[in-house]
Amino acid sequence: MNNLLIEATEDTPKVELDLTNNVFRISERSLPENSIEFYQPILNWIEEYSKHPNLKTIFEFRLEYFNTSSAKQIAKILLLLEKLSHDSEVLIKWFYNKDDRDIHSSGTRYSKLINVKFELIEE
Repeated sequence: MNNLLIEATEDTPKVELDLTNNVFRISERSLPENSIEFYQPILNWIEEYSKHPNLKTIFEFRLEYFNTSSAKQIAKILLLLEKLSHDSEVLIKWFYNKDDRDIHSSGTRYSKLINVKFELIEE
């Protein structure tokens, strides 16, 4: 299985799905014109990864901003990670700036949406 690495643009996040180094991270800003199209390869990758996951998966979200359509795709990712947690240890780390109430409250809502270890981490 290949790693999935996508560099950030002005409108799309940096995506690091690195099986070799056990790094799973989405960071920066997410407001793609077509979020379904942008996130589909990520969802596909996680589904494939779920067939033979690492013993422990720590998935980091370090988003500065995301729009509503991205929020739906993030929820899909989290649901896939929840499913993965039935067979492997999964930890979600949701980072937020101490002054950013929107990102913090989004993380809080997501943490209640899924049944998986979820850490809110202030930076």
